Amino acid sequence: MIRIFCLLALLFTPLRASAGEDYHEPTRGSATRAAMMDAIRPQVEWNLGQPIEFVVKELRVANDIGFAILEPQRPGGKAIRLADTPMVRRAGGDIEMFDGTTVYVLYQLSGATWVAVHWAIGATDVWWADPELCVTFRSVTPEAC
Repeated sequence: MIRIFCLLALLFTPLRASAGEDYHEPTRGSATRAAMMDAIRPQVEWNLGQPIEFVVKELRVANDIGFAILEPQRPGGKAIRLADTPMVRRAGGDIEMFDGTTVYVLYQLSGATWVAVHWAIGATDVWWADPELCVTFRSVTPEAC
């Protein structure tokens, strides 16, 4: 009986380690959190217009990689009207191409700088589940990988 228990423990230990349990959320007001928001801000402002602030729905960091789900809004909590954004104007006014304004970001720490290496606004699929991305980002996106 003890052998079976030990064997099961050995079999499931790697699963737990790869399940993303080693990520953490940077605390509000921390330099890491601010740097991660600043890394994606120019892309979001270019697409949704200025000014923006983020409501953080999910923010995960594991060593030198990160993942975020963000809800951009105008200062004071005002919603962004998708139809009025530069992104939609460039798309010919077709708001059906986007599923809202939610921002999804994969980050890589380069030296002391967080870089938004893959990102999407209004994604209509779970693009971060791509097997090639999972090789690097599995620890911060375990549900998708």
